[in-house]
Formats: sequence, structure tokens, C-alpha cells
Amino acid sequence: MDRRQLIIGFGALAGLSACGKGEAAAPLKVGSQRGGTKAVLVASGALEGVPYRIEWSEFPAAQPLLEALGAGAVDLGEAGDAPFLFAYASGAKIKAVQAGRSGGRSTAILVPKESAIRTPADLKGRKIATGRGSIGHYLLLRVIEKAGLKPADISVVFLSPGDAKAAFTAGSIDAWVTWGSYVALARLHDSARVLADGEGFLSGAGYEAASIKAIETKRPQIQDFLRRLARARRWAAQNPDAFAAVLAKETGLSLDIARWTVSNYKAVPAPIDETSVVEARSVLDHFRAAGAITSSLDPAGAFDPSFNAAIA
Repeated sequence: MDRRQLIIGFGALAGLSACGKGEAAAPLKVGSQRGGTKAVLVASGALEGVPYRIEWSEFPAAQPLLEALGAGAVDLGEAGDAPFLFAYASGAKIKAVQAGRSGGRSTAILVPKESAIRTPADLKGRKIATGRGSIGHYLLLRVIEKAGLKPADISVVFLSPGDAKAAFTAGSIDAWVTWGSYVALARLHDSARVLADGEGFLSGAGYEAASIKAIETKRPQIQDFLRRLARARRWAAQNPDAFAAVLAKETGLSLDIARWTVSNYKAVPAPIDETSVVEARSVLDHFRAAGAITSSLDPAGAFDPSFNAAIA
């Protein structure tokens, strides 16, 4: 650890000591997607000895979490690069404060087992559900682009994961683009077939994002939380079976679903750097080309690398 990191560390400790005095200290309000930040922190034991209060809010997907973050209802929350950048480009006052890297297999385009859809080109004229601005939305745009299709060639229905699952099971949509445990549930319990996944299309980047107000007013708590989260992510990658067992208990998922989810999503902590900005520009360019967003906002302002020391 260099001298600058030591100074940051001692400053954060001093700040935590000050903000932890008295019951009136403002809590750190953290948003978590199902099986996300909260589950990995609980499973790893990384929250032991936290010197401030944490108030958790659970969300079914990134979009409502990011809306809450932008509205100030939560201070901090995790999302994939696409939904984070979609929210930022739409005007949300948020910044990415920690990065994580995983593979792209945990996001996939699903079709019913007996569907006549065999290649991405077969999606032409079909009704496909995903979340607006989600990582699934982004994957769909990339896959049809490679297949020579345009956004106008397909019918996209924007639904929450729960509503999309119901529509998929009922047969009222032709395909569903989703992620994580939703992919595992559809594959293992509903015999869905993966038409394409994010391998080769997605960077695998995800971000812990914070509101600008929280960065200004709760920096010591955020710094400490991110340090614990980085430690928890490393633990989860090294102990997949133990994490899957706790994930199943925390979420109510069956153990086979939890194991699939964990094996296909291992977010390794990474610094926010120029690569993050370059990848972000590419993501937003694809959304713009599809007409999904009209903002010309440069994503360079979406990142705050001042918390990078927390991953050490």
C-alpha cells in the first residue's frame, strides 16, 4: 500500500469514527437486486463489525434500483454497465464508484424448448420481452445487429422479470432476454433453450453506483462499504459452494438454481479506469443507434475513480 492509500485509509477511519457516534447518525441506504450485493456480503461475513447502520432495499431488477438511486431513496446500488449507463444518459445524478468483471454467460436470450426459432435471424417479426435499458436489452440489440436485423424488425415488449417470466411460461411472447437466476430458473425448471448468451457480446462489467449527494455526504461509509464488498466478491469467487448455500437461503431459490447462478456470475473487483469510459461509449453508441436513447451525454462524467483504493 502506497502513502496515498494510507492517507485515504486513515482519513476514512477517522470519518467513520466521527459518523458512528450517536443513534442519530445517518444510515447508509443500500439497494440490492435479488441475490446480489446483500447476499454476497451476508454470505461472506464481510459485514461483521460495520460501525454504521445499513438500511437495505430489495429490487427485482436494475431499472427500479437505479430509479430509486436517482431519486435519493437509496445511496448506493449495483447494476450492470448497460442499465447504469442508460440511467446516467437519461439524466440520473449518479456515478459508478466501484467496478466488477464477470463473464457474459449469465445474460441470455431464451426461447421455449420446442420453438421454431433456431438462430438469431429467426427473431425477425417475433415478440421478445426484456427490461428497458437493461443488460438484456443491450444484448438483444447486439445479437440482432450481428444477425443483420434492425430494431424495427422485431417487437420488443418491456416487462419486469416477474411479468416476463409469466408471459414466457404462458407462451404470449416468443423469446425472453434475462439474466442471472432467471436464466437458471427458465433453463433448469422450464426447459427453456438458450438461443444466444452474452459471451463475446458483453464486457461483463458491472458497477456499484452512488448518488452524487451520497458521495458528497457519506464518503467514509461508502469507502468502507466498498472495501467490504470487494472482499466479499473475492470470497464468493473462491467459495462458490458456500456462497450458493447462503444464496439459496437468502433468496428462497433451490440449491441447483443457486449453484448455476453462482457458477455463471463471478464478479471480480476491478478499478475504474479509462477502459471503463471506452466501453461505456460503445454501449451508449449501440443504444443510440437503436433509437433507445437520444442523449449525447459523454459517459466520462459517469465514473468516480477516487474510491479505487477500496479494492486493494
